[in-house]
Amino acid sequence: MTKTEKALDIFSKGFNCAQSVFAAFASELGVDEELALKLASSFGGGARNGEMCGAVSGALMVIGLKYGHYQPGDNKQKSKANNISFEFTKRFREANKSIVCRELLGYDLTIPEEMACIKEKNLFREICPKLIMSAVTVLEGILKKFE
Repeated sequence: MTKTEKALDIFSKGFNCAQSVFAAFASELGVDEELALKLASSFGGGARNGEMCGAVSGALMVIGLKYGHYQPGDNKQKSKANNISFEFTKRFREANKSIVCRELLGYDLTIPEEMACIKEKNLFREICPKLIMSAVTVLEGILKKFE
């Protein structure tokens, strides 16, 4: 199963976009899938506020897990992680015009009337899988570039 297929399978089971992207990569990075799902659970729907797309958040968690710095003063690794994160968000934005959930959906999920439109139009099921696929594809390209 490809990472894209795995992420879409996770999403189809009722998990959010951040969980789907992060969990698709977690086991190869040494994180148990259950833990990955828990860690990413609050990041779907732009952290439930329509902010940064959860698929982007999930991908950034993968980048942090793989390249993040953890030693005080390790500015070289910190810079590398920041550059990779910037490259990911740049490419995702180029592919999707934004990294902001409410812009990608066309509605603000924090406004009850707009959330009703999202649900009525089934946008979480129509738009989010495409964003998950995009995030995984961009992320895989980034990870290959920086290995």
